[in-house]
Amino acid sequence: MRVTRSVLVTAMLLLILLGQGCAPLCVDPQNGTTVKYVVDPTWPEKPDRFTWGQTPGVTVDNQDHIYVFTRSDPAVQVYETDGTLVRAWNVADANGAHFIRIGPAGNVWTANIRSHTIRKYSPEGKLLLTLGEPGRAGADRSHFDRPTDMVVLPSGDIVVSDGYGNRRIVHFDATGKYVNEWGEAGTQPGQFALPHAIVADSQGRLYVADRENARIQVFDTKGKLLAVWDDLITPWGLWMSKDDEIWVCGSSARKKEGTGEWDVLPPPDQLVMKLNRKGTVLMRIPLLMTTTPPGKPGELNWVHGIAFDSRGNLYLTDIQGHRAQKFVCEP
Repeated sequence: MRVTRSVLVTAMLLLILLGQGCAPLCVDPQNGTTVKYVVDPTWPEKPDRFTWGQTPGVTVDNQDHIYVFTRSDPAVQVYETDGTLVRAWNVADANGAHFIRIGPAGNVWTANIRSHTIRKYSPEGKLLLTLGEPGRAGADRSHFDRPTDMVVLPSGDIVVSDGYGNRRIVHFDATGKYVNEWGEAGTQPGQFALPHAIVADSQGRLYVADRENARIQVFDTKGKLLAVWDDLITPWGLWMSKDDEIWVCGSSARKKEGTGEWDVLPPPDQLVMKLNRKGTVLMRIPLLMTTTPPGKPGELNWVHGIAFDSRGNLYLTDIQGHRAQKFVCEP
């Protein structure tokens, strides 16, 4: 008897649920809807010759192609929602891979914390543009210091979170020409401990995951501070939906006992949160955490990247687990 992939996936999902006793379950307080996310343990169909190192980035294009960014070879791996490999390519300094994004024209953008660069590729992997000088850190208009992420606005302008070294946001026009910048190290509003991820909504507002300050800060493109969302989550990765809902992956915002420091590393737990543009929590999804990576399917440790396809399926990557995982949405 021929066993179809859908039957195999269903059977494996049931085994996973029986073994774990539960699946990530959440209730949307806006309408009372209960949503369940169940891991698909067969996704993706990664070729045996491919490896995954630490896997910080994931994104989805308008064709529901899932781009996985890993610190290995090939660094960019593109899959269908059913797990089929589409294509793959390598990048320079793959050990510095951080976040990956799709621009409005369909091009692929990557941030590299080792080469201090932001790079633009065609969907097939042809290098089109490099911001920053490869291998050289700096804090001027043409250099970064371990940049973490970038968002491309509808105009083509690029806004970079820069990053581990500089604690600033840098704005460029569509040709890569410097426009402006803002931010410095600190804990006050408008300052950063680590601008770790960045997304933009349809109105051009910028949302920055200030990870080590356990907050999200909201700016306009001129650098004016619009809002600070404290104590909701320690944000690692951000995803903006087409409905302007902000999805965040990370851990609970907790301070270390007896200190004023946030409990960031190692993270105390793992979770995903959905927020509206006012910072109201619409959904909180606790995730299964492993302390012995990679763990069982569905478990994560140091969850880092987050993305959704058009069907509402959730994709997460983690650092310690060295993998990308798909969670099927079951309303």
